[in-house]
Amino acid sequence: MSKFLMSIRKEMLLLARDAGGIVILFVMPMILLLAVTMVQSGSFDSLLGSRMEVLLVDNDGGDIAKRIQEDFSEDENLSLVTILDGKPIEESVAKQLVHEGVYQLAIVLPQNLSKDLHVHVKQNVDKILAEFDFSADSTVAKPRAVVAKEIKLYFDPATQASFKTAVKMSIDKMVSNIESQSIYSTFQNELGESDHTHFQEQQFISFKEVTDAEDDVKTIPTAAQHNVPAWALFAIFFIVVPLSINIVKEKSQGTMVRLRTSPTSYALFLCGKTVSYVLISLIQFYLMLLVGIYVFPYIGLHPFLVEGQFFLLSLIALFSGLAAVGLGILIGTIASTQEQSAPFGATLTVVLAAFGGVWVPVFLMPSIMQKLAVLSPMNWGLGAFYDVLLRQGGLTSIFPAIILLFSFFVLTLLIAVTYDKKKKTI
Repeated sequence: MSKFLMSIRKEMLLLARDAGGIVILFVMPMILLLAVTMVQSGSFDSLLGSRMEVLLVDNDGGDIAKRIQEDFSEDENLSLVTILDGKPIEESVAKQLVHEGVYQLAIVLPQNLSKDLHVHVKQNVDKILAEFDFSADSTVAKPRAVVAKEIKLYFDPATQASFKTAVKMSIDKMVSNIESQSIYSTFQNELGESDHTHFQEQQFISFKEVTDAEDDVKTIPTAAQHNVPAWALFAIFFIVVPLSINIVKEKSQGTMVRLRTSPTSYALFLCGKTVSYVLISLIQFYLMLLVGIYVFPYIGLHPFLVEGQFFLLSLIALFSGLAAVGLGILIGTIASTQEQSAPFGATLTVVLAAFGGVWVPVFLMPSIMQKLAVLSPMNWGLGAFYDVLLRQGGLTSIFPAIILLFSFFVLTLLIAVTYDKKKKTI
C-alpha cells in the first residue's frame, strides 16, 4: 500500500511542477465552457422556444389589433411591445430596430384595417342576401371601393425560415378568424336576430399532437445542460496530453528503467497513474459543475441544475476518466518522444470531441455524422449525461454507456501492456 500511495504522490508532484499542464487541465476547459455557452445560448433558446419580444406598430386601432394583442398575450413564447420610450412605435423605428438585430420581428398594421374589413364583409353579405330577394323593387346600393390591405412583417435577416413561416401562418389564422366572426356578426344583424342569438363560432376541426415519448420527456437540452457535461468530457479526455508526456519523459529520462529494476510491479505503476488521473478528472468535472451552478446565473445564462442526480453524474465522470486514462497510457506507451505524444494526443482529443457532439450537438449534425458519432467515447459519456439530465434515467439507463467506457479503458490498457512487452523482447 505504501508503494501504491507513493506512486500516486509521484504523479501529483509531476503534475504540480507542470504549470502548462495545470492550465490545460483546469483553466482552459472553464474558459471554453463560459465562452462557448454564451455563444450558443441564443441558438439553444431558439430551439427550445424561449420568450421573444415582438414589435407591434398599430396604425389600425381596431378589432384586428386588439385580437392580435390578445392572442400574443396567450403565447408563452412571445411578448408584444407596442410602446417604446413612452410613445407608440412608428414603422421607421421598428424597421431600424429589427434591421439592427435588437428585435427579431416587427408587425405593422395598416390604417383602417378593421374598418375596411367590416365594410368589405358587409358588402359581400348584402350582395348574397340581395340574390335571395326576388321582389321587383329590390336594389343594392353601389358598393364603396375598398382597397385590399397588407400587414407588413419585418424579420431580422438572421431569422430562421421555419420561424418566419410559423409567424405568417399564425397571423393569417388570426385574421381569418376575425373575418369569419365578422361574417357571422353581419349575417346576424341583417337577418334581424336578437343580440342573444349567436352562431357557433368555435373551431370544428382541431389538431392534437400525439407522441410516443413517456411522460413528455425532454429531448433537446438547454445550453447549460449540453455544454457543462460536454466540455467536462473534453477536459477529462485532455488528460491524455500531460499523461502521455509524463510517460514519455519517464522513458527518456531513465525513470522507467529505475522503477522496473526496483521491487515494484508494472501493474502497480499503472494503477498509480490510473488512480491519480481519475481523481484529477473528477476534480475537473466538479469544477465545471460549480461554474454551471454558480457562475452561469451571474452572466445571464441558465443555471445548470443537478437536482439530486449528483451520484449518477459523478459515476459517468468516473468511468469517462478511466477511458481517458487508458487512452493516455496507450499514447504514452507507443510514442517515443514528447513531440509525438503531445500533438497526437491533443489532435485526437479534438477529433473525438468534434465527432462526439461536444462542439455541435449530435442531433444537429448530418445523418452520416450522427452515425460516426457512436465511435467516439465522448459521445458515450455525453449520451449517458443526457439520459440523466433530460430523461430522468437511473443506473440501468446509463449502464450500457458505463460498460462501453470501461471496456474502452480495459482494451487500451491491454494494448499498451502488450505493446510494451513486445518492445522489450525486441
